[in-house]
Amino acid sequence: MDFIAKNIWFILFIVWGLPLGYYRSKFRKIVYQTDSWLINIKPYFWKEIKGLFGNIYPENLKYKKLRNFYLFYLTIYLLLFVTYLIFDENL
Repeated sequence: MDFIAKNIWFILFIVWGLPLGYYRSKFRKIVYQTDSWLINIKPYFWKEIKGLFGNIYPENLKYKKLRNFYLFYLTIYLLLFVTYLIFDENL
């Protein structure tokens, strides 16, 4: 049964994590105001963090909508991870 539970957690993390790259890319492109794919591999984080937890473009409705969705998505990811840590007996 433990093997099945581990596989379920693994599958949940994979399924929930697959679109992460897409959402992060869209968010970074809005925050850094670029359409270049290179923004995904550059080590810029400060403005992204400020954009995630603040409101750096208050007039941009697309930014606000994506920021709120991305925060929701990351919150669910965090809750999934915390739930895994709480219910996993073999830490």
